[in-house]
Amino acid sequence: MYRTDELVHALNVRDLTDPAQGPHAMQLLIADLKAAVDNALEVRHHPLVPVEHNYEHLGYPADAITREARYTRYVSETCMLRSHTTAMIPPALRAAIPDVTLLCPGLVYRRDTVDRLHTGTPHQLDVWRISRRQEQLSDLIDTVVTTLLPGKRYRTIDAQHPYTTHGKQIDVWDDGEWVEIGECGRAARHVLKDHPHGLAMGLGLDRILMLRKGIPDIRLLRNTDPRIATQMLDLDEYRPSSRHPAAVRDISIMADVDEDIETLGDRIRALVPEDVIEEITILSETPAERLPAHVQDRLEARPGQKNVLLRVTMRAPERTLTDRETNGIRDRLLQGLRATAP
Repeated sequence: MYRTDELVHALNVRDLTDPAQGPHAMQLLIADLKAAVDNALEVRHHPLVPVEHNYEHLGYPADAITREARYTRYVSETCMLRSHTTAMIPPALRAAIPDVTLLCPGLVYRRDTVDRLHTGTPHQLDVWRISRRQEQLSDLIDTVVTTLLPGKRYRTIDAQHPYTTHGKQIDVWDDGEWVEIGECGRAARHVLKDHPHGLAMGLGLDRILMLRKGIPDIRLLRNTDPRIATQMLDLDEYRPSSRHPAAVRDISIMADVDEDIETLGDRIRALVPEDVIEEITILSETPAERLPAHVQDRLEARPGQKNVLLRVTMRAPERTLTDRETNGIRDRLLQGLRATAP
């Protein structure tokens, strides 16, 4: 369960989609989409949600791996920080009338990898079209992609989601590769309840804004350097500031055998400022019993653990990090990861 200080920290993260917390280009994306869809209704809820809204009402099975505590930020047995904005849909549907397009934007909270495209507190936007007659999913996809990412090629591939049928993943072609921006499908009957028809879509707003403006690193969306922050107020092409050199440090820790890059990334974010850590990669993993005896003793290895060699890439967007700073971050990670090992 989340400690009180962790919960306070999470709830104090600025929601870039919320005009009440200051202007940001992300809000311009939402405004453009609101103007492009029929009968748009923007819905916002507090990020603390009942577990049943996040999982049961959307059709997640009781044994779904995403429900495990290492991926979900539980506050109590019945309450959690939402892991997707789709958690807003069950209560929104109770008040919705047919022929409306629900737009549900906001922060979500998850344990994720650390790199230029991922963060533990991304922004999402759920777009659900509730209608009296059956409408075409392809039409909604085209409207959304051409509005938010004009001129971009896109494709859909089959995908499965607990709250849809005929599910699709939406990818956009960018810089020589396909980049996933969202998922969609026909809204499942167990979610729609008494509503006759529905189309469901969930979008990653951070990634869409990065593609729209040509932003290379997700950390720039929150950067406070005036040269960068002023560019986050419009949808114009991003103009890079000077690129400062990266610093790389390798660290070796003992971790539970079930830990992965996502859970380790979450622990790392809790130890050091996220805007300094550019990427975390796993170089190697060795079960404790395969380590030489003297290494097991030095690392205080226990049964059920593995030795993980991590490569930490550090880069501050607005300045060059000193060796003293990067070595200090490395030491803090070593001590903190060892102290919080399962």
